[in-house]
Amino acid sequence: MADLSIRDVKEMLLTALNLAEEYEPEDVGDDDSLFGDEGLGLDSLDALQLAVAIEERYGVTVDEGQGEAIFRSPKTIRDHIVANRA
Repeated sequence: MADLSIRDVKEMLLTALNLAEEYEPEDVGDDDSLFGDEGLGLDSLDALQLAVAIEERYGVTVDEGQGEAIFRSPKTIRDHIVANRA
């Protein structure tokens, strides 16, 4: 799983959040913020959906206290998955 690409993570993110019709993976930078006005504008409900999608697809959990750090960008999501994948 070390070969998990950031593009794969972006595709999962866009699909899980029903954003695939609005954005292509190339539209989201590797280090782009996902939350707030400068990012994709995700909110806490989106974070919950994303956590569920990560667990279902990759078998990796996201603890509540870690969410903010893990969901900072596509790169931080990828790094978390790679580091915690069995």
